[in-house]
Amino acid sequence: MTIMMKSISHDGGPQGTIAILVGGGPAPGINGVIAAATIEAIEQGKRVVGIYDGFKWLARNDVGHVKELTIDDVSRIHFQGGSILRTSRENPTKDPQKMASVISALRELRVDCLVTIGGDDTAFSASQVAKHANGEIRVAHVPKTIDNDLPLPGLAPTFGYETARSVGAEIVRNLMEDARTTGRWYFVIAMGRHAGHLALGMSKAAGATLCIIPEEFEQPKVTLAAMCDVIEGTIIKRRATDRPHGVAVMAEGLASKLTDEDLAELGRKNLATVDRDEHGNMRLSEVNLGKAIRDEVERRFAARKIKLTIVEKVIGYEVRCAAPVPFDCEYTRDLGYAAVRFLAGGGSAAMVSIQGGKMVPMFFKDMMDERGKTKVRFVDTTTESYRVAREYMIRLGPEDFRNEQWVARLAESGGCTTEEFVNKFGRFAQAG
Repeated sequence: MTIMMKSISHDGGPQGTIAILVGGGPAPGINGVIAAATIEAIEQGKRVVGIYDGFKWLARNDVGHVKELTIDDVSRIHFQGGSILRTSRENPTKDPQKMASVISALRELRVDCLVTIGGDDTAFSASQVAKHANGEIRVAHVPKTIDNDLPLPGLAPTFGYETARSVGAEIVRNLMEDARTTGRWYFVIAMGRHAGHLALGMSKAAGATLCIIPEEFEQPKVTLAAMCDVIEGTIIKRRATDRPHGVAVMAEGLASKLTDEDLAELGRKNLATVDRDEHGNMRLSEVNLGKAIRDEVERRFAARKIKLTIVEKVIGYEVRCAAPVPFDCEYTRDLGYAAVRFLAGGGSAAMVSIQGGKMVPMFFKDMMDERGKTKVRFVDTTTESYRVAREYMIRLGPEDFRNEQWVARLAESGGCTTEEFVNKFGRFAQAG
């Protein structure tokens, strides 16, 4: 159903019109960017147009889903989660006609500056708008993702990450207490398409029993069995210390590292193939990684006459539209303001960043590879920060194979002989 928004005047005045849109998945703090950008633009005498649902309607040359924004509309929205302009994953770069429609619609709205808010896919769409508008429309992109995987300088977080980590850590902390109280295990899948920042941040802050992220596996593809080996070893080690419970947090990006054979098997069990979104990304939410790991781990222990209660839990949608924490409230105000100041100074075709308290543009041409994708910032597993996380996890490691009595205790807790235990888990004796 088409919703016709408030009609707006096409008289942009001498100062022109700035349009704002949001693409990709939600992240806490979007409204803070919208508010700051709107207020600064109006202070400069510009008209501000909010475009609903990302590029969705523009790609259809539809200018009816817009709203002229005022300071009263946005003055207090920076406290709110979600997006007052909503969002979509529409990809206008897939079809030349769609991109032509976007440019045509923006021209009809008399837009001379565009602020896009989104991840790397939206950044690429924004770069193409700047390219195809031939200088008529200046473009600034504000990076957002709870995954924290965009290569911002100085390891600056992407906005939304700090809030998502805070909310996610509280959920994990509650699950830790529930696991202890009920004597069960929780297998938590945390959002993170490519990198494990959110999963690691949540688990480290909450003191989760275990966290597994894609970056810890050096090989490009990993079997489901190898992932389950890590968890199985952790459960055995916990049982050996009379703690038959815990929470294992896993990044959803582990699914993208699975072998083709494992993905095919998961698809067969789900009676479906893994779908992809408008930008060609695997829909990881459709890969039931938590259930697959739960079923395999349960099967292994059941074969040794050990019954476990395991509950799978996905933490993702709960954190995307949470009310932003003060860090993200402040950060997004800086970013929205900086985007407008960049455009007002004649800048274009760049992602805005805050470095040392100052706005520094990161130009699209310097950030994107031949596919039009920005480089992914992965968790650096060589850092002290990651080492601290690993030290506080419960995992099988070299220290577990140095004492024969302890090895025997581990084997007994796992329902196997010492020889079977060493044959299966001996490789962890060389783990880093």
